[in-house]
Amino acid sequence: MVETESDEILRNADTEDVSLLVVGDPYGATTHTDIVLRARALGIPTRIVHNASIMNAVGACGLQLYNFGQTVSLVFFTDSWRPDSFYDRIRENADLGMHTLVLLDIKVKEQSEENLARGRKIYEPPRYMSIPQAVSQLVEVEDSLKAGTLAPESTLAIALSRVGGGPDERIVAGTLAELLAQPPEVYGEPLHSLIVVGKRLHHLEVEYAERFAVNRETWRDVAGRVYGCALD
Repeated sequence: MVETESDEILRNADTEDVSLLVVGDPYGATTHTDIVLRARALGIPTRIVHNASIMNAVGACGLQLYNFGQTVSLVFFTDSWRPDSFYDRIRENADLGMHTLVLLDIKVKEQSEENLARGRKIYEPPRYMSIPQAVSQLVEVEDSLKAGTLAPESTLAIALSRVGGGPDERIVAGTLAELLAQPPEVYGEPLHSLIVVGKRLHHLEVEYAERFAVNRETWRDVAGRVYGCALD
């Protein structure tokens, strides 16, 4: 509705109060910015109440927010569509030593091509990309491009699930190869996000995230040997 029926959201908003409650921060998506612009064009006053978002909650893993570069989205691969444009953004961040927050795909209220073509409002079951699937897709693209940015054995990453301080929050750190080898239940319930760790890695970031590591010795070894992080 937010994407296709924004006019309905704004209907009567010039004479009564209308609220739109979103997951994350309202300005975390261009769709919400578009609604604000539409309201302003109609002379409708707006007020934004900011909210917790994965964009700042990722700090729970110990990586400093000012060391993050561009955020990228990773979509579900299909048999005929396997886009790799995200790789360039990760590589640009990596060249600067910056961490990359990877937002994993969500499929909710999606229609099959057949139902869409026939105009039938029948929706597919919700799907949420998991950490193993995300890492598998990253490794697949690395195998194809062979650029070295996401080498599985020497690239550190941190998986996050339901970040927000609740009892079901999960954080798991390791190399991409280690994360791929973990059983799905290790990562908890969705929503999941993934961080590709950049080379501008501070020893305090290493030490903080170490408590979440699949293997602490491997985590410290790669951080020191590959990332050049000076550790005691």
